[in-house]
This record gives sequence, structure tokens and C-alpha cells, in this order.
Amino acid sequence: VQLQACGGGLVQAGGSLRLSCAASGLTFSRYAMGWFRQAPGKERESVAAISRSGGGTYYASSVKGRLTISRDNVNNTVYLQMNSLKPEDTAVYYCAANRDYGSRVYEYDYWGQGTLVTVSS
Repeated sequence: VQLQACGGGLVQAGGSLRLSCAASGLTFSRYAMGWFRQAPGKERESVAAISRSGGGTYYASSVKGRLTISRDNVNNTVYLQMNSLKPEDTAVYYCAANRDYGSRVYEYDYWGQGTLVTVSS
């Protein structure tokens, strides 16, 4: 299984980024997907998750209303649209896959390599 995340970069506060994560080596539509992040010196935390069909979504309270998770089961890709970014959103963002829909780090079996998002004030 490979999860390839991209789309990170440097953006000013209030700006937007769109992260993508392309999956291969698994039947994508049979896996829930999640986005997680890890800031320097902090534990990895859940940002958003989406069910296998895309009908169910979860957002951490810190990002609700600003970030949107979506998926394309034809092209085996999950997205994270990030708007109204804040300096505290600065972190390495990881995508992950799991057979069951959940939001906890330990629930996910497969992980991508991460993409760095830096938000300047």
C-alpha cells in the first residue's frame, strides 16, 4: 500500500491550500481515509476523516468550518481543502487509510509520508 501526499507549502495566514493524497495497492473504496497532523514537539492529532463512501465526515473542533475533506473513489484520491489558515495550523500533514471509519491515530493501518504546511503570520 502506498499513500502519496502532496500540496503542502508556505502560505500567509488567511490563505488556502489543497492537499491531495493518492492511494495505490489497495481497493480504495473499501477504506476510510483520514488526515492527521503533527506540529514540532507535539503528538500527532486527527484533523479530518471520511467514510468509505464519502457520506460520513469527521472534523476536529479546531478546524471545523475551515477545512473540508473529500474523496474521489474513481481516481483513488483523498483531498483536504484548507481555508482561512492560521499559524497554529503549521504542521506536517499525513494521510492514512483504515478499513473502518474512525478518527483516532491508532485506528489507522497505512500512512503516507507527510507534507509540510507552514502558515506565516
